[in-house]
Amino acid sequence: MQQRNNFLVGVILLIWFVISFVTNILGPLMPIIIDTYGLSLTMASFLPFSFFLAYGVMSVPAGMMIERLGEKRSMLIAFALNFTGALIFAFNPQYSMALASLFIIGIGMAMLQVIINPLMRTAGGEEHFAFFSVMGQLVFGLASFVSPFVFSYLMKELAQPVSNPLVNALGGLVKNGLHWTALYWLFSVIFLVMLVLLALIKMPAVELKEDEKAGAAAVYLELLKKRDVRLFFLGIVAYVGTEQSLANWMSEFLKRYHQVDPATGGANAVAWFWGLMTIGCLLGLAVLKLWDSKLVLKTACMLSVVAISVALLGNRSLSLWAFPAAGFTISVMFSVVFSLALNSVSRHHGSFSGILCSGIFGGALVPFIVGALGDAIGLRYAMLFLYITLGYLYFIAAYAKPLVNNKTMTLKELFSRKKNDNEKNKHRSVAGIDRS
Repeated sequence: MQQRNNFLVGVILLIWFVISFVTNILGPLMPIIIDTYGLSLTMASFLPFSFFLAYGVMSVPAGMMIERLGEKRSMLIAFALNFTGALIFAFNPQYSMALASLFIIGIGMAMLQVIINPLMRTAGGEEHFAFFSVMGQLVFGLASFVSPFVFSYLMKELAQPVSNPLVNALGGLVKNGLHWTALYWLFSVIFLVMLVLLALIKMPAVELKEDEKAGAAAVYLELLKKRDVRLFFLGIVAYVGTEQSLANWMSEFLKRYHQVDPATGGANAVAWFWGLMTIGCLLGLAVLKLWDSKLVLKTACMLSVVAISVALLGNRSLSLWAFPAAGFTISVMFSVVFSLALNSVSRHHGSFSGILCSGIFGGALVPFIVGALGDAIGLRYAMLFLYITLGYLYFIAAYAKPLVNNKTMTLKELFSRKKNDNEKNKHRSVAGIDRS
């Protein structure tokens, strides 16, 4: 049994935190960026488009590159790209530079996400992999919850005489009085620290399992000929598009229709959207023990339609409540669609995973469609487009015929199993005391 490297596990969880902290800040920033550069909704939608386009372009090549270069060198390249991307915008905060910056950072983030799971399995030990995977989700959610509050704090502090030396230093670097761009100086510092940390530590060699390896081009072509592969790829596009449309447009919606300040109420709504999504993921683990995953996905789709309808058509207080609630209702969708997809093919799971990860491109496509529609018919009616993406996810739930279904049990069986586990642990403890 391989010895667990707790320090490296901690570093990987830190990387998860950094990925989420940076990736999900765009939603709170969107209304301020629109006002800063006088953008239409279509022009603003090119910002998430640039970032998530990088995921669509880079997910499969990243897997191939990492197998050639190794994990440590690839992670250093990824953080170097992140650092460069953040810095070029921090030095020159123009709209065109924002597009370039987000694309470069997106490439780095795509590389990191391909690396992290196999590395966590090696560092934490295969027998603990499920636990640390859930821990990674928690850390990811925590960072998404925290980052809008950091944004609000910086905006508040930089608008007045600053006593905090770190904030004062960031404020001194800001150009043209654009306080919100201090975040990109902060990102630059974070990426530089991560570069130094990773350069100094040793990493174990990761032996990829068969379902983690990137296949040859012929394997991808073989998979793409299959109808199921294409349908599940579009399922990932639909889910990520739904998630990112909500995260990126809710603050702008609240500002336009309910006069909510993006730096306070808007940021708070986005933070709780991610926070409730994290809570939903945890509860989803228990629900999937009780219900078939297809039923869970169908239920999540219906509840999400209700939450989004209330958010778009309700009054100010209802909208402020329903947007975050939508984070809770969509929380299990990604993992369910991904697992249904992998359980629907008998081989080439590594290559299929790469194709599915390319579906993260939905985070570019759907917010762009919503933005373009928003200029034509208004943002409220444009966001009704999410009924289509949720409808497609419901179709996936009805269509899927997995080779292996998730194992379920009744509540009585679940509680009796927990009781038996507790008794076993108690007996082990007593036995341990007797032996000593």
